Amino acid sequence: MFLTNILMKKAKSKSIMVLMESAITGHKFVWIRERLADKLEIIRFDPYLGQNSLYRERRRIRSM
Repeated sequence: MFLTNILMKKAKSKSIMVLMESAITGHKFVWIRERLADKLEIIRFDPYLGQNSLYRERRRIRSM
């Protein structure tokens, strides 16, 4: 193994893409947040319900 392969590690990105899911209806959408931030909980319009509802972060999809 060459020394250049060891020194050229890939840097981590600052943001990640996460899947947000409604606590009431299960409606899902994708959101981007910073890697070091806490898990997200936001209030947003739910099209299935027709009013605002709580969305929680379910899982990480990929890094940006």
